[in-house]
Amino acid sequence: MQTRLALCTSLCAALALAGEVRKLKSGSGPGAWTGDLTPIAASDWTYERAAHLLERAGFGGSPQDIEKLVKMGPKAAVDYLVDYERIDNPLPPFTESGVFSPEMMPDIDRHYSDFTEGLRASYRLGSVYGAKPDAPGVTRRYQPVINMLYYRNFSTRNEWLRAAQWWGDRMLNTRRPLEEKMTLFWHGHFATEHEKVNDYRLMQQQLAMLRANATGNFKTLLNGIAKDPAMLIYLDNRRNVKGAPNENFAREIFELFSLGVGNYTEKDIKEATRAFTGWDNYGLKFIIHEDKHDNGVKSFLGKSGNFSGEDVIDIILEQKTCAEFMSRKLYRYFVREDLTPELNARLARMMRESGYEMKPFLKTLFLSRDFYSPASYGTQIKSPVQYVISTYKKLGLSEIPGTPYFATVMANLGQNLGNPPNVKGWDGGRAWINPSTLLIRGNVARHLLFPEEAGDQYPRNVIPERYANAKKEAEERDRLAAMSPAEREKAMNVNKNAASDEGMMTMAPLAKRIGSAPDYDLKLGVYNGFVKTFETVKPTPPTKAAVEVAAMVRAGGVKTSTEAVDYFVARFLRLPLADTDYARVTGFARKQLGETIDFASPATEKKLREVLHLVLSMPEFQLS
Repeated sequence: MQTRLALCTSLCAALALAGEVRKLKSGSGPGAWTGDLTPIAASDWTYERAAHLLERAGFGGSPQDIEKLVKMGPKAAVDYLVDYERIDNPLPPFTESGVFSPEMMPDIDRHYSDFTEGLRASYRLGSVYGAKPDAPGVTRRYQPVINMLYYRNFSTRNEWLRAAQWWGDRMLNTRRPLEEKMTLFWHGHFATEHEKVNDYRLMQQQLAMLRANATGNFKTLLNGIAKDPAMLIYLDNRRNVKGAPNENFAREIFELFSLGVGNYTEKDIKEATRAFTGWDNYGLKFIIHEDKHDNGVKSFLGKSGNFSGEDVIDIILEQKTCAEFMSRKLYRYFVREDLTPELNARLARMMRESGYEMKPFLKTLFLSRDFYSPASYGTQIKSPVQYVISTYKKLGLSEIPGTPYFATVMANLGQNLGNPPNVKGWDGGRAWINPSTLLIRGNVARHLLFPEEAGDQYPRNVIPERYANAKKEAEERDRLAAMSPAEREKAMNVNKNAASDEGMMTMAPLAKRIGSAPDYDLKLGVYNGFVKTFETVKPTPPTKAAVEVAAMVRAGGVKTSTEAVDYFVARFLRLPLADTDYARVTGFARKQLGETIDFASPATEKKLREVLHLVLSMPEFQLS
């Protein structure tokens, strides 16, 4: 344990130093390759460079996956990864739990933006999400509505957690790794949070659109995201109407999606906002309210006309800075953080000349000597998704285990799929690493190899403690309310806590305007919402990772403890260990396993897992 803690403590320093000696030992090319977009020659193609390509253009892979690319040669390997449409990819669809009943759909499709709006609608319309208040005079008449409002929020949240794990399984099992890697890129670029959208179907639909156009044309993606219902809700364009503009979407399409700060004016934002007025959704469908659309002349980025939203996107793409913004962001995602203005200018020109087609750009990157240079090789800090999925792939898993629970792991590591921290998305790079996330990464690897130590991370059907007694408390309040004043006083003297109004949470001053506290009990609504959610959403079993480390090592021809370390380093790391760390790990392996591994011993599996966990705790494992 002390060894692991010491290694963890020194990790930030190791990452900062970047280890030039280790680079020279690795599979990177000569320093002269840095900044060189010349395609790598077939004679320079090696196992290490094929592994590097698969790590960056996908999520890594097993030795067999890498050998397949080695045999192809560099050009065929890159074509295979980029032109993935020709590859059959039989992956199971997401299995719905059926959380939204037909009675709920009209209100789901109208989309109440928050709890309060839904409650107001129930008073105005007489029902919401299919729930109607009880007859007048009934205690807590609006309780059915409150129950349904909480169920609607809890159920879509839990269903999205299932959908996020389903996406993780796609990343793990896809035969088209670049398709999912690019979908992940666009998810961070066009960041949208389920916590605000509050409808897992809309998030799934957005991801399907991003996946369908992942390596297509950027213009198609910009138009798709501008009309995407999840984005319309997230950036409030549904509230953008003639005479009352909402600038959120127009501002972000400039600042974060296409041009970058400093390449437009406040007037450009205001004028572009008018072009997107009336753009709305009804459920999964994009609609335009013509009566709410501003058909006046707009002056935008030096042009004037009765522009539509599509026209605004066309004008954006004509800007030289748009290609520079996108080439820089894609380069940093796939290659490295450090990018000279000269190299970016060349890449941006290429992007403009191709009409913003992604495939030519990506092929140039992945074939370039620069991509395999020392500056690019083994220098990228793995994102949490890359860290988790690549670990699973290198272990040979075909299914994401239930322990450690995927949603908990991703949230703790800082890349909660479907919920970026804000519209800017994840910062990436060194932002992934801090003392807390380093310890969590070590624990994730530990719990994967030793699931019995993971504890109860699975979200079982347990009501949070503060709501667990809500039903009993509500029944007690009903009993007291039915008594005469004298009987109530007598009962309260027997049990002073029985009349506690802790559960009678109200939404003042809203409650004063549309109902009194006895109309509903929010704490009871939380309880009932939890119960119905648990009854409806399909569970995720707390399964263990289906891996046998001893069998894997033995199949690799390993006989000694030192060979076991070499095998783990070759399979799981893209950089060799520093000499002092290598000596420390091999010493630990000999202490655990002896000089020669006894594969007949039942204890060998656990001992090999201890050695593997130590390798996965090294600084080099954080890098791809």
